[in-house]
Amino acid sequence: MQPAEKRKFGRVDLEVTAFGFGTAPLGNIFQEIDEATSDAMFQASWQAGIRYYDTAPMYGHGLSELRTGHSLRWKRRDEYVLSSKVGRLLRPARRETINFAPWNNAAAFRVEFDYSYDGTMRSFEDSLQRMALERMDICFIHDIDVFTRGKDQPEVFRQAMDGCYRALRDLRDQGAVKAIGVGVNEWEVCHAALQQGDFDCFLLAGRYTLLEQEALNDFLPLCEKRGAAVVVGGGFNSGILATGARPGAKYNYAPAPAAIMDKVARIEAVCAAHKVPLPAAALQFVVAHPAIPSFIAGTRTVAQLRQNLDWFSHPIPADLWADLKSQGLLRHDAPVPA
Repeated sequence: MQPAEKRKFGRVDLEVTAFGFGTAPLGNIFQEIDEATSDAMFQASWQAGIRYYDTAPMYGHGLSELRTGHSLRWKRRDEYVLSSKVGRLLRPARRETINFAPWNNAAAFRVEFDYSYDGTMRSFEDSLQRMALERMDICFIHDIDVFTRGKDQPEVFRQAMDGCYRALRDLRDQGAVKAIGVGVNEWEVCHAALQQGDFDCFLLAGRYTLLEQEALNDFLPLCEKRGAAVVVGGGFNSGILATGARPGAKYNYAPAPAAIMDKVARIEAVCAAHKVPLPAAALQFVVAHPAIPSFIAGTRTVAQLRQNLDWFSHPIPADLWADLKSQGLLRHDAPVPA
């Protein structure tokens, strides 16, 4: 698999690269990244042929969008695909009054959830203004899942379908955006949205990986039937599929439980027997599914970015996948790279 390989984006008249550039770290999540490093990663990804970029108002309270616009502004607009998100509005505020956690030294905006029709239209326009770019190609409704909204999720989902979805559908009808979707941490929420709305795509974080394939039950088959594209983020399950089963390994943003550590150690052993890095198998597995044209990775340094690109193109023998399936470490119905 080559990172710069162009792949059709579901039923939509778009092509994305198999490897996409995710910009959450550029919002200074957990630790600060300076402007020079941020731009250097954009330029390195561009030189590597990457042409799909994803951002969101949430990332660094607008900082990620500001940096995305800065680095892409003088690229030919028809040469890349850009996605952002709606569901939050940013309000200017004094820095000392803003709770930035988990972002560090973010932009001076207070973040408010807003899933209304008018709020969605405002959010869409605000994002274009922050990036100073003429359009985004894909727009996702952001974080209407249980992971983010807890017990309020059912009501939030209803509000988003009544507000965000209607607004994005109108923007798509007007030609202001080519594809509309939902970006969340749970495949079940994506499945519910696809059952209720005419969505083109989804951004699913961490729920279709070498460790987790429950999305094969209902969601991914429906995406294939409807021609909906799925972009996967969090392909390392927030760390453990990159680091391996090491002390302190993270799974879903927390220390990995014993059962997960054991399964990853067994997967890692199969990879080692075939002389394949575990992260290479994790990245390439995801984009083998016919409904998944692209994997987006967020990195903090140019070295990390280049390492991910190397893993993405690392040769993997077919026997590795066969061994994972025979040992019960991978579902038998999971598509694997050719």
